[in-house]
Amino acid sequence: MLHTLMQSIREYKRLTILSPILVVAEAAIETFIPFLMAAIIDQGIRPGNLSLVVHVGLLLLVMAMLSLVMGAGASWVSSQAAAGYAKNLRQDLFYHIQTFSFQNLDRFSTSSLVTRLTTDITNIQTAYQMLIRIAFRAPSMLIFSIIMAFTVNAEMAWLFVIVVPFLALGLMLIVSKSRPLFRQVFKRYDQLNRVVRENLRGIRVVKTYGQQDAETAKFKTASGNIFKVFSKAQRIVALNMPLMQLVINTTMLLLSWFGAKLIVGQQLEVGQFVSLFSYSTSILFSLNMLSMIFSQLSVSQASAERVVEVLNSDSAIVDKPTALTSVATGDIDFDDVSFRYPDTKTDQLQHIDLHIKSGQTIGIIGETGTSKSTLVELIPRLYDVTAGAVRVAGNDVLDYDLKTLRDNVSVVLQTTTLFSGTIRDNLKWGDASATDEEIQHAAKLAQADGFIQTLPQGYDTPLEQTGQNVSGGQKQRLTIARALLKHPKILILDNATSATDTNTEAKIWQAFRNEMPDVTKLIITQRLGGIVDADQILIMAGGRIAAAGTHRDLLATNEWYRQLYETQTKRGGGQHD
Repeated sequence: MLHTLMQSIREYKRLTILSPILVVAEAAIETFIPFLMAAIIDQGIRPGNLSLVVHVGLLLLVMAMLSLVMGAGASWVSSQAAAGYAKNLRQDLFYHIQTFSFQNLDRFSTSSLVTRLTTDITNIQTAYQMLIRIAFRAPSMLIFSIIMAFTVNAEMAWLFVIVVPFLALGLMLIVSKSRPLFRQVFKRYDQLNRVVRENLRGIRVVKTYGQQDAETAKFKTASGNIFKVFSKAQRIVALNMPLMQLVINTTMLLLSWFGAKLIVGQQLEVGQFVSLFSYSTSILFSLNMLSMIFSQLSVSQASAERVVEVLNSDSAIVDKPTALTSVATGDIDFDDVSFRYPDTKTDQLQHIDLHIKSGQTIGIIGETGTSKSTLVELIPRLYDVTAGAVRVAGNDVLDYDLKTLRDNVSVVLQTTTLFSGTIRDNLKWGDASATDEEIQHAAKLAQADGFIQTLPQGYDTPLEQTGQNVSGGQKQRLTIARALLKHPKILILDNATSATDTNTEAKIWQAFRNEMPDVTKLIITQRLGGIVDADQILIMAGGRIAAAGTHRDLLATNEWYRQLYETQTKRGGGQHD
């Protein structure tokens, strides 16, 4: 885990190394100051040696200034190193997520990934700053103070050696009990993020159905779950301070008792006794700082494990070393293909045999849950087959460079997604170098140019997050135009016109027939009007191709298709030009 996390230090390695050096130097100076104070008392003030008091006092002033400079420098350096490290780690995590296949994304929920990119990395940043500063300062102060205590008086110093293990044992017990609870806290954070995300994305539906109270109750439950576990963990961690106070007070009592006896017996000077008090404070507060570090590490370890879990999850879909970098045609072949999702026992697709020639239009219909989308998602390798092979232009899709394959296979998924930016920015996702003429041509084919031209800023109209300031049908047309700008050899439309009216849909299909005769088109739809002229129509049922043929063939041979067509024709949903 540490090796994975340390890879994100990179350019902040020097600052990371410099911070502990400054901290150790600061600690060394601070632990020497009580020794000099003892000398002032025992050798300067008591004998009345004013010269020694002045000289040692000036040395103390210089050392205090040095300590201040070292401490301030360590604070600045550690904060810069920690912030830079968190920036790199967040970038590495986000970049790694971009390489994930659909299979990987099925494993990690969106809310969980958001928590890992934000809360978890913030916790790691805090721990990192503590590790390169306080984690060096506390042990340094502890070790130097014990050494100096033995230098002043070995008999009294053994008191610290006896007390420290008892405190350390108590702190270890506190950490071991609190750590599992902090792991639970972050799982509850994932649940809270999921509730918030669902509510904000569907806020219009929530208000439409008047479900504000129900959503508030869900949020209250999720927030309350965090409170319960977090407060339990904090109650355990809060035992740090009473334990520290008990040990400190006990140590001070013992130190005063034995110190007084030694002073009376003239075995210990007053100045030495004062310095021992200073060292006892330094030792015990160093342990207190260590307890704070352990508490933070309990929180951060859970966060680190969650971040590393993502970083160590390799994409389920990767390129071969000698991958093909060009797609010759739009031919598609499914050779005895079966597919099942990870961690399931049932095949979603079973023994699919299908052969599509370049330029053909294939309609795909079927009831909900018959794996229509799953079938087409295998072509651009959004998922990989479990058995059999999918071929494009005669080559197994596994042999293609992923970018090459996906540049030549354009997919408009069921869920239309637009991003913040202008309409032009969104369309250029298809081709960043597209000219204004190419953008407008693609928009015309998708029947989007008409409504874009009516907007005050045309193609430079800003879109809100997820495209909330355009209608569902307009969003679908924009995503189709974006897909067309890739100039694909294969175009997959997964219910891509479900929110458009039948007139507009008919114009889109007509434009495709006239302008894109060489592009292979796979159209998943519930409206038969757009696919009656398809070269072949597939009827999916139970993860298999239940029937296949032209519109006329299926009308004559398939009862389910005939009933669907007659139903849609009667209500006007199956008419076509």
